[in-house]
Amino acid sequence: MKRFLSVFFTLVLLFSLAFPGAGLAQSPLNVKEYLVQFNGPVDKGLLKAFGVKDQDIIYQYNLLPVVHLELSDKQAKGLSNNPHIKYLEENASAEAFGQSVPWGVPHVQGTSVHSSGVNGNGVKVAILDTGIDRSHEDLSVNVKGGFSVFDDAANSDPYYDGSGHGTHVAGTVAAVNNDLGVLGVAYNADLYAVKVLNNDGSGSYAGIARGIEWSVQNGMDIVNMSLGGSTSSQILEEWSDLAYAEGVLLIAAAGNSGTRPGRGDNVGYPAKYDSVVAVAAIDQNNQRATFSSTGPAVEISAPGVSILSTTPNNGYASYNGTSMASPHVAGVAALVLENKSHLTNVEVRELLQTTAQNLGTATQYGYGLVQAMDAINQ
Repeated sequence: MKRFLSVFFTLVLLFSLAFPGAGLAQSPLNVKEYLVQFNGPVDKGLLKAFGVKDQDIIYQYNLLPVVHLELSDKQAKGLSNNPHIKYLEENASAEAFGQSVPWGVPHVQGTSVHSSGVNGNGVKVAILDTGIDRSHEDLSVNVKGGFSVFDDAANSDPYYDGSGHGTHVAGTVAAVNNDLGVLGVAYNADLYAVKVLNNDGSGSYAGIARGIEWSVQNGMDIVNMSLGGSTSSQILEEWSDLAYAEGVLLIAAAGNSGTRPGRGDNVGYPAKYDSVVAVAAIDQNNQRATFSSTGPAVEISAPGVSILSTTPNNGYASYNGTSMASPHVAGVAALVLENKSHLTNVEVRELLQTTAQNLGTATQYGYGLVQAMDAINQ
């Protein structure tokens, strides 16, 4: 029996040595990192009085009487109640506020194209809208120029966007790849702020015509028009046709006048003109947004629900609308033009049509969801 007990205790001892803590339960120390600031100079004697050893001190700061150290829960509680301690805080974690990729960018295969080294470099995109906040941290590098059709002090600056609409549209096209904010579909394209809508978001067909004219005269490759009206104009159509004939690819929001069932012909102008690509809006499930206008003129679809993009004063916000869908197509067109610079605007348009992902009824979705990588690979 004694021999048995001797063997038993020997085995227990060996087991305990091989697996520390297996024989006897150990109380966890619950040691955590803290920042401790003293009311006066750092007093290491006080710390030692609470059982803090030199190896527990991770760093002692120079400009403030602050020590970064490890403490048990008991030590932390004791020090926090000491009159010589000003602050005692558990060391909080932090991480970089990195760049967000709005859902629409990969949805139109933008990120796949970026991986191949294509990002819209050298392609000129005019944003006919309320202006662009040129000072925005996510846009300033890409905004290369601008023009305003207004001559009053409040609206004459194309780089002042009192509405925020144009800045949001611009971000979807080409927000910079800079580890902050958001990423644009064609993040290296050249943006041009063509202010044809005032700070309240209002304008006229005459102003749109001037914006189109400026775009032709200044060599724009793509014009995005996230705007429109319900009245047709033969003269505005003439301007659109002229720009298209001059090699400019015109892309416009189909409008937000759709009905919930998705019936009727309610596409606005200039999107309704044959020389303009009319863009409808879909959600993340590839379903038509209930507000998206419908009709025979709808040519292609793109993300237009809960679209995160840039707003003035280094802001970011999510908007809904075919105004948000149109710049996705403009961005994709910029990617295609960089990769296939030999193509005409007509050929790029046809390529976007033939490579779009079919989503259903043509009067609601057109040819379907615009797809950047498929267009480039064809």
